[in-house]
Amino acid sequence: MTNQEILNEKLNASRLGGGQSRIDRQHEKGKLTAHERVHLLMDDGSFEEIGALVTHRTSDFGMADQVFPGDGVVTGYGTVDGRLVYVFAQDFTVFGGSLSETHAEKICKVMDMALKVGAPLIGLNDSGGARIQEGVRSLGGYADIFYRNVQASGVIPQLSAIMGPCAGGAVYSPALTDFTIMVEDTSYMFVTGPNVVKTVTNETVTSEELGGASAHSTKSGVTHLTAANDVICIQKLKRLLSYLPQNCEETPAALPYQLGEEVREQLESVVPASANQPYDMRDVIAGVIDESSFLEIQPDYADNIVVGFARIAGRSIGIVANQPMSLAGVLDVNSSKKAARFTRTCDCFNVPLLVLVDVPGFLPGTDQEWNGIITNGAKLLYALSEATVPRVTVITRKAYGGAYDVMNSKHIGADMNFAWPGAEIAVMGAKGASEIIFRNEIKKAADPAAKLAEKEREYADTFANPYRAAQRGFVDEVIYPKDTRRKLIRAFAMLENKVVDRPRRKHGNVPL
Repeated sequence: MTNQEILNEKLNASRLGGGQSRIDRQHEKGKLTAHERVHLLMDDGSFEEIGALVTHRTSDFGMADQVFPGDGVVTGYGTVDGRLVYVFAQDFTVFGGSLSETHAEKICKVMDMALKVGAPLIGLNDSGGARIQEGVRSLGGYADIFYRNVQASGVIPQLSAIMGPCAGGAVYSPALTDFTIMVEDTSYMFVTGPNVVKTVTNETVTSEELGGASAHSTKSGVTHLTAANDVICIQKLKRLLSYLPQNCEETPAALPYQLGEEVREQLESVVPASANQPYDMRDVIAGVIDESSFLEIQPDYADNIVVGFARIAGRSIGIVANQPMSLAGVLDVNSSKKAARFTRTCDCFNVPLLVLVDVPGFLPGTDQEWNGIITNGAKLLYALSEATVPRVTVITRKAYGGAYDVMNSKHIGADMNFAWPGAEIAVMGAKGASEIIFRNEIKKAADPAAKLAEKEREYADTFANPYRAAQRGFVDEVIYPKDTRRKLIRAFAMLENKVVDRPRRKHGNVPL
């Protein structure tokens, strides 16, 4: 928005009462206006607005006298780091950013154009919900948007920023997009607000507690990233976009990279000598990727698995990694869903996958079983099995039981599987296996504890290494940790032109 336009807003402040402009009120909340957000997102001078003079068509409830050009949403196109991007930004200063029939038509227009052209779509959401003065017309507008979200899914990247309220039907459009970022303290998302919750369940809860950025980044997993303010939110949008292609027919742009000394000695000491001692898998990630290139997704949700984007030799990759620092890296309901969703997103947009494995199995317990660990674990199995992008696995330590199969094993189509010398690939840990296999010997022994320890060592000597799997071809190569980055650079370069012909079908039936 130009300085003249801001001045005009201040001169017209009396229309809102209190002698204060809509822009001033927006700034007092620490929020940028819709135009400011768009111009901060786009390259300087590149934004072209569409539909700036559109107004609503409602005459009921005194609306004929309340007409604002644009009808509460800024739509158009421009470039982000030189790439064509379509955008809509809801304007909370006009009817609370509420969605009307024409407001929805403007959004649908840029969505249609983005799909036709094959360019990313970014939505900056800041709306009080459906415009109640329009009734079913506003509800129909939401459905029109949802339908287009689904048609565009997997075709073009769709990014959503929640920069204010997002309630009721408004939450479903961001939920249908690929990534959601929420601004802390000023944004919230929920289907039913605190007042309805109080009436129906007698629970007293604030908007922030119910659907704020903290709740959705730690408890529900609805949001993928959070930002301290509008400026940081837009910076994160631009960084996230940099790892993705324009559409499903393209590959992400590679950054210039000059190969050098790719051995990383620090990886030799990452995994502790004790098999039961935790370590931070992010240290392994840092040792194999280009410096400072890791963008973690959902860092505060299901932290027993780490997912995110990074670069290896300038190429964009997606990373799925067990995290021994949390729950020993086991797979559970939430981590399986988190990793499955990220895997499918990478596969949609031709982002190769690196899977780092240190998994002792699935989390046991009634809570997990009753909450569907079977079908949720199967989601990750399904996602990796159907992925056709280059897929490389590195087993850093444990790969036990069914979790070994699920974590991008050779058996479900991984292209290259590496293991470090200390990797353990077995049905279960040495202690549990020995108690079953040698039960009778241990029971008859004069000293059962000593016999169990002896049998544990025997089992560990047999299976606590990657060589049996390598002999069967389930592991392509046993490598020193320091050589991992060099091996990954070569593997991904070799797989760059990978093509997979899938069976002809309408679509698979993922265990939702």
